[in-house]
Amino acid sequence: MAQLSSLSAEIETLTHVLSLVEAFRSFDSDNDGSINAQELGGLMGSLGYNPSEQEINTLMQEANTNRDGLLSISEFLDMNTKDLGLGGLKDILKRAFEELEFQGEDLVTGEDLYEVVGNIGTDLSQEECQDIIASMDGDGDGVISFEDFKLIINSLG
Repeated sequence: MAQLSSLSAEIETLTHVLSLVEAFRSFDSDNDGSINAQELGGLMGSLGYNPSEQEINTLMQEANTNRDGLLSISEFLDMNTKDLGLGGLKDILKRAFEELEFQGEDLVTGEDLYEVVGNIGTDLSQEECQDIIASMDGDGDGVISFEDFKLIINSLG
């Protein structure tokens, strides 16, 4: 079993990433996966920041790596997760992601994660795997789409 205190902190990090995804999506009014500078300002305000127009423009310039004038959800997550540490769980989840991708899964449950991490030789319990999925499950139905799983895992660096 993973060290409980470390795993709890890592699960809190995953929950934080999920909150960033949800905040982004709430400001992506046309659901195209990108936001403009004005939407970024609203998003930052919803997260408790009060950036000036100049700060928003600077953030857009720094984070908009493809220079299309919009901030994609991936760019937004990269900007906000670059300093997050996830310890050993990151490696486990990346390996699990590769296995789930190979299997062609559309949805991921705690049981799916438990099976995969068991197959790759890690020692997470089924309860820990369910807690991990729950931390990334925005609607609380016990399932996360593979695309959201991929988005969160890729944002971890």
